[in-house]
Amino acid sequence: MPKLRVHNVTVSLDGFAAGTDQRMDAPFGDGIDDSLHDWMFAAMKDHADGKQGTDVDFVARGEDNIGATIMGRNMFGPCRGPWENEAWTGWWGDNPPFHHPVFVHTHHTRPSVSLKGGTDFHFTDEPVETVLARAYEAADGKDVRIGGGPATIQQYLRAGLVDELHLAIVPLLVGKGERLLDNLGEGVDGYEVVELVSSPAVTHARLVRRSQAGE
Repeated sequence: MPKLRVHNVTVSLDGFAAGTDQRMDAPFGDGIDDSLHDWMFAAMKDHADGKQGTDVDFVARGEDNIGATIMGRNMFGPCRGPWENEAWTGWWGDNPPFHHPVFVHTHHTRPSVSLKGGTDFHFTDEPVETVLARAYEAADGKDVRIGGGPATIQQYLRAGLVDELHLAIVPLLVGKGERLLDNLGEGVDGYEVVELVSSPAVTHARLVRRSQAGE
């Protein structure tokens, strides 16, 4: 049965996954500099070069058997409010790395955008359950991944829809911004840590639903 998975979500030691006031010259927001994600950029490069390692393995897992991605508007770009124009098609240029359907949560919908490599961005203000059902259908039997940001992941956790959650915990203190695991209430019930391993750069924690821990 297809699953909803979250992979390679990087958080600081004090739990922050995003800063404040995200914009073009600060994609992750104030208080979050590139060092928080250095481990992932290095692992992606090593993966492309055919190298192995703990971080490379976790990056590769995040791509395995994924047929569709869900993300929030903050991950798609720095624009807020009604679209001034529809020229913005994401941070990734004309050939994004997804190569499958991507569903973008936004209160300001716009027509779908098709880019090179098979990436189609669909903009929706539907409930998370409806978006997930659409994503499962588009994934055609494969799993669905939530790309981020933290507010979008929280919505799916609160709804009890996430089957697997991988956190990469970086030994940095940020102090302010958006904490991934804040304000979840019962949204964290039913999960257990089934893997905890560290590299020189980061500690990886993988959580799954207890009902699926033995799968």
